[in-house]
Amino acid sequence: MNYSHLYFTDSFFSTGQKDIFTKNKEIVGKLDLKSAFTSTIDVLDLQDNILISGKFPIFSNRWVVTNQMGEELGFVRARFSFFVKKYEYTAHKRGIYRIESETFSKTYEIFTEKGKRVGQFKKVNTFFATPAFEMRQDKEDIEIGEMIAVVMGVNAIQKRSHSAANSTV
Repeated sequence: MNYSHLYFTDSFFSTGQKDIFTKNKEIVGKLDLKSAFTSTIDVLDLQDNILISGKFPIFSNRWVVTNQMGEELGFVRARFSFFVKKYEYTAHKRGIYRIESETFSKTYEIFTEKGKRVGQFKKVNTFFATPAFEMRQDKEDIEIGEMIAVVMGVNAIQKRSHSAANSTV
């Protein structure tokens, strides 16, 4: 995928294929939400070939991103902080990327270790709707399919966190 500005959605029941499209509504790929019982995803091209995958390994809080051969490209994890939502994408052999958002904001920015912004994404969903994302790639430090898997990883970590918080009440 060679696009810098894309849109895609999660699913209410977190299962099935959803289109990845441009501002002009041109479909450029698919997001396959594998199961309602797991958070596993695949980013597919238009011929349904797997480009990138993401999932939580068993008993792990890290979201692992793999290529089409199953080789680990990196992992996403939450970072503890006050007043800012922080995540980190450790891209093996390519560095660590910070993912940050103000507490009540739906916009997240992705930065290199040196502070250079490489992209951003935001939730553009409406009340009672499934999450939809608008993603922009500023620099090609992270391949666009990989960036989609990172965005879905942040979303999956948030879902898990909210689910755990609600189950303790």
